[in-house]
Amino acid sequence: MQTNDEQTFLEHYDKQAYDAPLVTVDPVLFTYHAEQLKVLLVQRSSHPDRQMWGLPGGFVDLQHDATLEDTALRKLREKTGVTPPYLEQLHTFGNATRDKRSWSVTVCYTALIAHQECAAHIATVMDARWVSMQQLEMLPLAFDHGMIIGHARERLRQKALYSIVPAYALPEKFTLPELQQLHEILLGMPLQKKSFRRRIEQAELLEDSGEKRADSGGRPATLYRMKAGSGAHTFLRNLSGATETEE
Repeated sequence: MQTNDEQTFLEHYDKQAYDAPLVTVDPVLFTYHAEQLKVLLVQRSSHPDRQMWGLPGGFVDLQHDATLEDTALRKLREKTGVTPPYLEQLHTFGNATRDKRSWSVTVCYTALIAHQECAAHIATVMDARWVSMQQLEMLPLAFDHGMIIGHARERLRQKALYSIVPAYALPEKFTLPELQQLHEILLGMPLQKKSFRRRIEQAELLEDSGEKRADSGGRPATLYRMKAGSGAHTFLRNLSGATETEE
């Protein structure tokens, strides 16, 4: 049917007239727990790749999801019971072989959350669990999710170089040593304590919560929280300069 009336065209438009790929959204949710970086995985209950472990994603709900972010957040709430404080689009992956069902496209996100915020809920979800980076190598992963997690892990490493975005994986109140240790894990190198602390304090990204917590040596450590908008701050020089050899 040919018409110059857009409304009439839309009313008669057949979206099934053209082939379309499967479209999913896959969030990669990280947390920091027991001095390890962990990612949330779910065990698939249906084919393809049944019983294998994958990301907590799924298809866009055309009736309820107004944006791709809505889909990502909905799938994460289903598994964690809460909305993560940090969500950023990572990359789009698509080809004819990544999904046995059909040509497939997935829009991926990197997300961060404090372990304590969702630990109780995840403990009640039979098919979901936190997996450390070391444990990933021992699990059969669905689709191309291992590669996707690798991309997300590298993006987080880059964030750790130039920002305190990793702090979103910590509890609301945390110590500077905890923040430094998380950055060291992400960067794969030790950071000099005084230099790291100086860089963070000079940027004025944190605020004193007024509370303290005893560290392993029994000495009280100040608990800080992120200031509003501090996750958007970018350091002019990357934090890897605060190495053990720095004077």
